[in-house]
Amino acid sequence: MKKVLGTIAAVVVLMACGGNKESKTNDASATATSSTSSLSANPDYQKGLALVGGNDCLTCHKVNEKNIGPAYKDVAAKYENTDANVKMLAEKIIKGGSGVWGAIPMTPHPAVKQEDAEAMVKYVLLLKK
Repeated sequence: MKKVLGTIAAVVVLMACGGNKESKTNDASATATSSTSSLSANPDYQKGLALVGGNDCLTCHKVNEKNIGPAYKDVAAKYENTDANVKMLAEKIIKGGSGVWGAIPMTPHPAVKQEDAEAMVKYVLLLKK
């Protein structure tokens, strides 16, 4: 009988401790969902996301973590969302580049139109925290 009561007590304690973790996770998920929802309503976000997904960008880049190239969130953290930076980064997409993020050069994408490259950059810069 003591073993049963001890087991029940342990289960109750574990359940009580786990309750706060679940609510914190739900709060964080709600915040992330809210943030993503407001971004997804932005036409620059929508157009840029479609262009990034339709090109080979995701071969080398990921949103949250470094792959072959830098994470998009790292790029957004490094550059202010200004017209000059949008134009400069769009040119790097088209012409390629090297040295800013390490030794691996970015492959040029000469078939991408300037307007589309700028839309991709605007999407990336919107990912700034």
